[in-house]
Amino acid sequence: MTAWPEHPVIYEINTLIWLGELSRRYGHPVTLGEIPEAAWDEVALPGVDAVWLMGVWERSPAGLEIALRDASLQESFRAALPDLRPEDVAGSPYCVRNYVVDTFLGGPEGLAAARAQLVARGVRLILDYVPNHIAPDHPWLTERPGCLVQGTPDDLARDPAAFLETGGKVFARGRDPYFAPWPDVVQLNAFSDELRTAAVDTLTSIADQADGVRCDMAMLLMTDVFAKTWGERAGTAPAEDFWPYTIPKVRERHPDFLFVAEAYWDLEWALQQQGFDHCYDKRLYDRLLHEGAESVHGHLQADVRYQRGLVRFLENHDEPRAAATLSPERERAAAVTIATLSGATLWHEGQFEGRKVRPPVFLSRRPEEPVDKELLAFHHQLLAAVASSGMRTGGEWQLLDCTGWPDNPTHENLVAWSWTTDSRRHLVVVNLSEQPAQGRVRLPWTDLRGGSRQLTELLSELTYDRDGDELVDAGLYVELEGLRWHLLAVMP
Repeated sequence: MTAWPEHPVIYEINTLIWLGELSRRYGHPVTLGEIPEAAWDEVALPGVDAVWLMGVWERSPAGLEIALRDASLQESFRAALPDLRPEDVAGSPYCVRNYVVDTFLGGPEGLAAARAQLVARGVRLILDYVPNHIAPDHPWLTERPGCLVQGTPDDLARDPAAFLETGGKVFARGRDPYFAPWPDVVQLNAFSDELRTAAVDTLTSIADQADGVRCDMAMLLMTDVFAKTWGERAGTAPAEDFWPYTIPKVRERHPDFLFVAEAYWDLEWALQQQGFDHCYDKRLYDRLLHEGAESVHGHLQADVRYQRGLVRFLENHDEPRAAATLSPERERAAAVTIATLSGATLWHEGQFEGRKVRPPVFLSRRPEEPVDKELLAFHHQLLAAVASSGMRTGGEWQLLDCTGWPDNPTHENLVAWSWTTDSRRHLVVVNLSEQPAQGRVRLPWTDLRGGSRQLTELLSELTYDRDGDELVDAGLYVELEGLRWHLLAVMP
């Protein structure tokens, strides 16, 4: 494979659910090594650079038992899957017992075969890593207890929800600083030299099997956050943060291995500085769903280098389904937005089809839902059009200003940006309000002067002829209905 693209498009799949549905479709068990060519073609779509197979590692039997006894979890399972059966609960993929591909999914050999299928299609593979915690039956509790945050018998007696005992030792349950401990996991110690060595080994093993890794709740391992969470229990903080220690050591063997951080609390820039290629852009997600164009425009004024290191998304396995939270018109406008911004784009399997139920990651089955064929066709067209345009391949992204008139402030509902390559120009304008909007967008290309220029919509056959001098000086006049957009190729 060549080096990663600067603005990769990632497609997340819930591996266990996907294989179960393929097994029912084809009438026999399907593992990672036995996926039919047609099924790979459905996910390795034109415009997809990487597939994230979420949840391939061995799940914990002990964690499963805890989940089956948890009334609140059982309620959430039934809410998503009303005809829930005991065998539908597989345990959490983030309660990892061992970083070995589960035999039920096809084992390491099956994963290798799956990766080969992706490579044949020019698509890379991303897997998970959970740096903050492990399962309560993970071998390290007996073999490498120095990797874990430990407690005392008094701690266990005082707060049994936050500690557990095994093998004669007391360990802290995993947590972040803002919520109660998670009952099914045990806390790793980011300050432990033994853990850091083990983490490098684990990540290197993952890099032997894939092209990139998505690190769950990556900010929890940062020194400031970890010290705030665990205080004296963690011991003395090392001179170097967890990620600047581990990432370079993994890249000594795998220089092109991609690190993606699930990140919150405005720590994205700090994690980029610590070695991550891309970090979740949760702020943009919130602004697209709950705020307006002014907020989105302000967000996009951030340094371009920082934005190249973000992951734009409208849903993932932790967020509600877009079709359940957005109107069809807003979902399409938001999709055009994230598909044409700089940085990585994350799409979630089922998003294109308009699924509305987000199954808890503990489940191996989800309810059947009708496919929204129009939405599916729109997403496939958008994905292919952006890919074939070349705008995200070596292009320069630039945020543009929208102007208006004293008696018409509707331009404030427009956001606009451009992509420039050596031979191509592209313009995106989106009306993020439900009301009509008018305004002008001044284009940044002075070589448009001196004649008529043609603007071509990438998602339709519409073309517009405009005066080049006007495009540069006064700006392109834009009039868009609510939640509509222009996705334009501009001929120089």
